[in-house]
Amino acid sequence: MVRLKVSAEGQITLKKEVLEHLGIGPGDEVDIDLMPSRRASLRVIGETRPIESLFGMVKNPTGRTYTVEEINEAIAAGYAGEADD
Repeated sequence: MVRLKVSAEGQITLKKEVLEHLGIGPGDEVDIDLMPSRRASLRVIGETRPIESLFGMVKNPTGRTYTVEEINEAIAAGYAGEADD
């Protein structure tokens, strides 16, 4: 556990070990969720990436493409418990 002291201005300074543990650096942002019982949850805001960086992240090993109709049929069959494994 790391203990921090509140300044007269109502601020706290996170110690180096806390910053390193959370991967926080200069200019980074964090969100704090206020929770019941005088608790809070701190979350580091990740870097945003361009949408193009996600292209190709799900590989299709068969190389086969499927129509919307085929996809809908597979969904319906899965829901009905008739899907092939």
